[in-house]
Amino acid sequence: MNTETMQLLSALLALFAAGGTLVLLVARLSAGRSPSAANFVLAFRPVALPLAFMVAGFAMFASLWFSEAANYNPCKLCWYQRIAMYSLAIVSGVALVKRWRAARRSATGDDVFASQREITPYAIVLAALGSVVSTYHFLLEWNPTWESNVCSLDVPCTTIWFREFGFVTLPFMALCGYVSIIILLSTTYRSRHEH
Repeated sequence: MNTETMQLLSALLALFAAGGTLVLLVARLSAGRSPSAANFVLAFRPVALPLAFMVAGFAMFASLWFSEAANYNPCKLCWYQRIAMYSLAIVSGVALVKRWRAARRSATGDDVFASQREITPYAIVLAALGSVVSTYHFLLEWNPTWESNVCSLDVPCTTIWFREFGFVTLPFMALCGYVSIIILLSTTYRSRHEH
């Protein structure tokens, strides 16, 4: 796969993940007033963890591909984002394996989601921290004068390797991934309207 194709594919996947999870967020927020929205959230709950794992896993793969195959050297802020995303891939992967094992042992579906509920607070904190760094990095790309002593001179944080659709950059894609993971894993919690 060439670099331009990977850039476009990654940008489209980031926008698709963000758009899809925003639909889920709207359904989650309106679940108390709309039975169809509540049913949508309930139906989505079993695939939330696998999708969160896929988002984190692809983000991890893409970041490695861009640095190793396309030779886009990551800056310090990119490394901080990677630390959070790689951790999310590992944590969600372990929870997914635990869920599959629990599903084989248990006849009730409630125990199956225990591992997902256990990791959700930690994963949401990791994703929130990554979101803060990604947001700052994205804003820094648009306002290079904000750069402080955070990044080095050889790989400044204001370096923009590509900008798809006029606004989708690597930090923006990471932000889409973090927001998607937060929204996906938030479906784990039952609202007071659910029984």
